[in-house]
This record gives sequence, structure tokens and C-alpha cells, in this order.
Amino acid sequence: MRPVSNLPVLRPEVRGLETLPEPPPRPGDGHLRDWALAPLPLVEEGARRAREGGGDLFRLRLGLPAVVGFSPAWNRRLLGDLQTFRSAGSFSRVVPYLSGGVILTDAPDHGPRRQVVNPGFGRRHLEGLRVRVRAALLPVPAGEFDALAWADRAVLRLLNAAYFGGEFDPGLLHAFLAPLRLPFPLPTVPRPLLFARVNAELRRLAHQRLTRGGDDLLALLAPLPGGLEETRVSLAAAHDTTTHALAWAVWHLAVHPDWHAPGHHPAVLKETLRLFPPGWMGSRRLARDLTWEGVRLPRGTLALYSPYLSARDPGLWQSPDAFRPCRWQAPPPAWAYLPFGGGERVCLGLHLAHLLILEALAALPPLTPVRGDPTPRPGVTLGPTGPLIVRRSGE
Repeated sequence: MRPVSNLPVLRPEVRGLETLPEPPPRPGDGHLRDWALAPLPLVEEGARRAREGGGDLFRLRLGLPAVVGFSPAWNRRLLGDLQTFRSAGSFSRVVPYLSGGVILTDAPDHGPRRQVVNPGFGRRHLEGLRVRVRAALLPVPAGEFDALAWADRAVLRLLNAAYFGGEFDPGLLHAFLAPLRLPFPLPTVPRPLLFARVNAELRRLAHQRLTRGGDDLLALLAPLPGGLEETRVSLAAAHDTTTHALAWAVWHLAVHPDWHAPGHHPAVLKETLRLFPPGWMGSRRLARDLTWEGVRLPRGTLALYSPYLSARDPGLWQSPDAFRPCRWQAPPPAWAYLPFGGGERVCLGLHLAHLLILEALAALPPLTPVRGDPTPRPGVTLGPTGPLIVRRSGE
């Protein structure tokens, strides 16, 4: 029989949020000014300090308790534990374009809602739209042109074709989506008159689908409860993300012409999305207290994950800042490549984005870079500063 020890049981010490590393705050406003003006250097410095301390979490002072994690373990927990990490209090709530639909639906309603909406965005249905998408491809201009501006126009046409068979008023579609790329906080400003015009156009086109049928995305979404909201929100979520990924991919193909072949384009797109994930930062709110690596995170904390930081972590990727499509000959580190999120809440438009971008790249002639600024510029999405001037090779 073992003797009973009278020594006290030592329990791991649970520390408070204030013990986490953080980037240098500014007097008076903490990190708010840097978050608004230069968020990438801010979070890169926070990640550097966290790594130096052997952790994967750092603190931000944004007017409420906030933490940013970047390890595969953090990403897996945040994206997989839907009871603890809730979407209803995330950044999407404050952007009218994204505040609704399945994006903000939490468990237990998220799964059933997702099953209802999924079929329209599945590979099988989208494959039926491939011919229509190809017919809507924007011609490549002669002479020099800005790949960023060209991608903007091209994606507008492609989304119009996929969602509405090209029947949505192009001018209204452009006016609706343009504010999303304005500097923050302008995308959060309500635009009731503009939204009313867009909703009226959606109702008009939906009525046609309901009475005459159709095979575009609206035809599958219109009959669903809340289907027009899902259409509007997913359209807004798709435009800038797809535009920026396409523009960067075009630039990379001009700079690295050896990769400009349809067989290489999937790897080029994956590497582009690794380096420059349009959804560079995701957010949730804690529905209950959580202890993470000895730190107590209280209920209500803003919990952030960063596909940008995870995909550039030198502990996970060799030469993480280099453009190397050849790295995709092997699977990526688990839960480190998340341009479309992950788990049950993986982006609804994943297959649509791949279809549109790969079709556009396949139609491009050989290109040569002229001049450009591909430096990432974060806003609601991560885009290139631009312009990205290219021309057809040989001109």
C-alpha cells in the first residue's frame, strides 16, 4: 500500500490576459491607431514577441479584451469549437455587407443552414456554369494595363454570370460593391438607399427564376428562406476576395512566366493565397471562459486568428516570404493554410473562387511585368497596393 503524502497538490498556475505579450501600445488609445493605419506591422510584431516567449498568442488593446493566435492548434480550436467561439460578435457584424446569412449563423443552427445553402456552391452545380463563366471572360487589353483594375472588372462580369446569368444591372453591381474597398471604417457606414436598390433588383431577378426557372446561383438560392440575403451577402464576400487573389496571381505569372501554364495554375493560386490571403484576419467572440496555454481568456474576449500570420510562420514553412509554387508538391502543414477558413465554417465560395480565377488565368496570354506595387494593403480584405502594370509579352 502506498503511503499517503501530506504534500499539497501543485496545480498549473493560470495567468491573466494582461500577462500575454503585446506590440508596443500608444498612450491613450492602445493599439487602435495602429490597427486602423498599419495593422500588418502591428500583428507581425505581436507574433514575433509571442514566438520569442514560446507561445502562440498575443494581446491587442482595441477597446475590449482581444487576443490573436496563429498556431495550427489555435486555428483548429477556434474554427472547430463552435460552442465556445461564436461568430455573432465578430467583425462581420459591423460591416453591413457581411452582417447576415450563414456567415453570422452560429451553432446549433449553422450546420442545418449550411446544408441548405451548400448545393448551389458545390462542385457539381458550379461545373454546369463553366461554359457561361468562360463566355463572360473579359478580354485582355492591348498594350500596358493595370492587372488590379482589370481583375476588378473581370470578376464583376464573372460573378454576374455565375449568380445572375449576366442579367444584373452592371452599373448597380459596381456601385454596390465599390465601397467595400474603401479605407476602414468607411465599409461599415450604412447605405440604406443603395441596399434598397440592390434588394429590388434581386427581387426582380428572383421572381424571374421562380416563374421561369434557371440554372445560375440565384435560381438555387431564391426559393430558400432568406435566400436573397444569402445571395447579397455571399456576393459581397466574393468580389474583393476574388479580385485581389486574381490580380496577385496575374502579377506573379508576369514576374514568373515559367509558371504560366494551366497545369501549374492551381499551385500558383495556392501560393498566391498563402502569401496574400484576402481574408487575412478572422474573428470570433468567446461565449464562455477559456484557458489557453495557462492563460485565462474571459467570456466576451475578441478572439482572432490570422491566415496571414499562420501562412508566414517560419516555424511551419520553409522560406515563408518567398513565392515558391513548387512547395505545393507536398501537403501543407495541417491548419496552417486557411485562406478560406476551415472546419465546418469553411468559406461557402471556395469552389466558386477557384473556378473563376483558374478560368481567368487559363485565358491569359504570356505577360511581362512593367511596374507595380504588390505590397499588401489590408482593409476588409487584403489587397495589393497597386497599380500592377503588365503587358502582353512581345509587345
